[in-house]
Amino acid sequence: VQLQASGGGLVQAGDSLTLVCTASGLTYSRYTMTWFRQAPGKEREFVAAISGNGNNVKHLDSVKGRFFVSRDNAKKMATLQMNNLQPEDSGVYYCAANRGWLTGDYDYWGQGTQVTVSS
Repeated sequence: VQLQASGGGLVQAGDSLTLVCTASGLTYSRYTMTWFRQAPGKEREFVAAISGNGNNVKHLDSVKGRFFVSRDNAKKMATLQMNNLQPEDSGVYYCAANRGWLTGDYDYWGQGTQVTVSS
């Protein structure tokens, strides 16, 4: 199983980025896909999740209305659309896959992609 996160970069406040997590080696539609982020010196935090069939989504309160998680099961891809980015959104963003919904126990992790937002 492999999860590959991509799409990070250096942007200015107010800009947008789209992160993509591509999966291989698993029955993708059975897995909840979750995005996390970790800023330097801080703990990893939940950002957004989408259930295997896409019917359930959840976003961190501070990103609601700015970030949108989606998935394409045919392409085995999960996307995190990030709009109006702010410096506090900076960090390494990771995708993770698990069979449950918001269980806190994740089966697979991607390698992370860096997002840096300048003010």
